[in-house]
Amino acid sequence: MFEALTEKLGRVFKTLRGEGKLSPEHVDRALAEIRVALLEADVHFKLVGELIERIRAQALGQEVMTALSPDAHVVKIVRDELLDLLGRQAAPLTLAKKPPSVIFLVGLQGSGKTTTTGKLGRHLASRGHRPLMVSTDVRRPAAREQLAQIARAVGLPCYAGGETDSPHVLLKGARREAELSAYDIILADTQGRLHVDDELMGELEEMKRAASPVETLFVADAMTGQDAVRSADTFHQRLALTGVILTKLDGDARGGAALSIRGVTGQPIKFIGVGEKYDQLEVFHPDRIVSRILGMGDVLSLVERAEAVVERKKAEELEQKLRKADFTFADFREQLRALRKMGPLEQVLAMIPGASQMKGVEADERKLTHLEAIIDSMTPLERRRPDLIDGRRRRRIARGSGTSVQQVNQLLRQFAAMCRMMKAMRGGKAAEAALARRLGLSRLP
Repeated sequence: MFEALTEKLGRVFKTLRGEGKLSPEHVDRALAEIRVALLEADVHFKLVGELIERIRAQALGQEVMTALSPDAHVVKIVRDELLDLLGRQAAPLTLAKKPPSVIFLVGLQGSGKTTTTGKLGRHLASRGHRPLMVSTDVRRPAAREQLAQIARAVGLPCYAGGETDSPHVLLKGARREAELSAYDIILADTQGRLHVDDELMGELEEMKRAASPVETLFVADAMTGQDAVRSADTFHQRLALTGVILTKLDGDARGGAALSIRGVTGQPIKFIGVGEKYDQLEVFHPDRIVSRILGMGDVLSLVERAEAVVERKKAEELEQKLRKADFTFADFREQLRALRKMGPLEQVLAMIPGASQMKGVEADERKLTHLEAIIDSMTPLERRRPDLIDGRRRRRIARGSGTSVQQVNQLLRQFAAMCRMMKAMRGGKAAEAALARRLGLSRLP
C-alpha cells in the first residue's frame, strides 16, 4: 500500500544523509519533496499543509541544525508527526459493562461492510468472545442471506428473524437472542447506499437511538482514496462515529485514506483488512504502519503472523534439523508453504526492516510457485538426497513442474549453498566449544 510513498521518502532522507549540517535551504528542498510524495499518495491536501509546517518548525530548530546526524533528527520528526496524525496507540474496541455490547458497522455499498462483519466476528471469537451477527439491510436483495453464508463460513451464529421484519425488529430480536444464549457482542451489519443521502442517514440515526451501540464503526474502502475520507466525514457528522475499519489495504491503494481519515474525522482506525480471507483482519497499530512507511519494517507484525501459521512443535523440530545440518527439500517446501500462509509476499517483505532498500529483492509470488512445483516433482528419495539428481532426473523434474532445467539447476545450487552454510555454522560452534574446553571455560566470552 505505501510502497511508492516509502520509496520517495527514502530518497529524501538519503539526500539529507549526505549533508554534514542542515541549512534552511536543505530543509525547504526536502519538505517540498515530502509534500509532493504525500500528495501523490492521496493524503488530504489540508493535512499535508499542516503536517509540512509542523515538520518545518521543528526541523529548523537549533537542536537539528547543529546535530551531528541531522537526517536522523528529521526522520524522527517525520515519524513523530505521522504518529500524531494516525494516533500513537492502537485503539481497542469499547465494550458495555453489561453484555451484550452492540456494535454497528456502517458505510456505503461496495466497501466490504458485510464481509468485514464476518471478519470482525471471527477476530472477536478468536479472543474468547461470543459474537452474534445480524443483518439489518432489508433493502439490498440477498444482503441478509449473504451475511448468513459468511456466518456459516466462519462458524458463528447469525440471527435470521422474519422475512418481513424491519431493521428495528431485527435488532430487538438479536438482542433477545443474545441475552437468552449468552452472546456478549452483537455485530449489526447495517444498510448501505451507493451514495450518502438524507433517507439513509435518517434511518441509521433512528436505529442508533433505539439500539444505543457502544461502537459505530465506519467501513471504508481504501481503494477509493479521498472519497472514503469525505464519506467518513459525512457519516461522522450525522452518526458520531467511534472508529474506522479500512478494507482492501492489500490492493493498489496509495495509502492516503489511512493517513487522512483520522485527521479529518478525529476518530481512530481500529482495524484494517489486509486480504480477502476471513482471518485477514488486523488490529491497526499506528506505530507499526509508520515504521513501514519510513522503511523501518514491522518486526512485531511479522512475528505475530509467523506464530499464527507455524506450530511451535514444528518450529522446534526445524531448529534441531538446522543445528544438525539435516535440512531437506521436504523441510524447505514446508517453510515455503508457511511463508505463503503469512500473506502476500509483498506484505511480508514490507515488514522486514530495510527490505525496501535492498537491491534484487522482489515480491514475486510466481517464483515461490515455481520453487514449490519443482520440489513437488521430486521423489521422496530425491528430496532427502538431492545429490542423486543427475541430468536425466533434472529433465524429468523440469517437465513435471512446468519449469526449465536451468531453473531446476538454480534451485539445486542455492539449496547446496544453504546447506554448506549450515554446516559451516555448525562447525563454527563446535570449534568454539572445543576451544572453550581447552581454556577451561564453560563457553567463550
